[in-house]
Amino acid sequence: MSFGDGKRVLVTGAASGLGAALVAAFRSRGDDVLATDRVAGDGIDLVLDITSEPDWAAAVEAVRERWGGLDVLINNAGVAGGGRVDLCTLDEWQWITDVNLFGAVRGTRAFVPLLKEQGSGHLVNVASLAGLVHPAGMASYNATKAAVVAFTETCGHELASYGIRASVVCPSYFRTNLVASMRGSDEAVGRLVAGLVERSKVSAEDIAAAVLAGMDAGEDVIVPDEAARQAYFLKWADRSAYDAVMRDQAAKLRAGAES
Repeated sequence: MSFGDGKRVLVTGAASGLGAALVAAFRSRGDDVLATDRVAGDGIDLVLDITSEPDWAAAVEAVRERWGGLDVLINNAGVAGGGRVDLCTLDEWQWITDVNLFGAVRGTRAFVPLLKEQGSGHLVNVASLAGLVHPAGMASYNATKAAVVAFTETCGHELASYGIRASVVCPSYFRTNLVASMRGSDEAVGRLVAGLVERSKVSAEDIAAAVLAGMDAGEDVIVPDEAARQAYFLKWADRSAYDAVMRDQAAKLRAGAES
């Protein structure tokens, strides 16, 4: 299925980063996009806080009034967080879970009745490579993104008979302002993540282009960049080597925190 023929698309977290890049990529192919974010701003068509069920209900009504239906729902909005298991607080766990996991759950639950009515649609949930491989110091983030991967696969099985597809996107680190939203008591993890994002040569536009290509190719799990593909391949091809890499990273995190 090609998504360059006037599809109706809703994107969350569209004010910047990958969300803004996705909006631009879809529009460049002739799709009609409703760009949403939790605060109003330039380029935002609808205010949508993904932690608010009333906001999601209003988004469904806005889509019905504007288009009468929806072809693609992109659950992109999310936040960064993390911390070693004894340093990441339960409040931090609850915050990141409410946004990263339940944001996608709320959006999917809000729109599935409409998609079932029309007998078509494509759910696209933006997770992370952290949903497939699980580095030290990121348990809360890893857990939410792994849950999004599992949730998306489940939706794909459950909704296939209604003509609805589901894909999950799992990029590695790329240049974005996601780190600005990061919370956490473990400052060493924050420094580590910020450095990885800064050093990445991959842009949000690169990831957006790969997402559209993956959707066109019918991929259920879209791993959009080479670093992510290599890490995922290593995990299932050579688990002992993968474990060694992850534990070396954990050792470096400890050394950095203690220095």
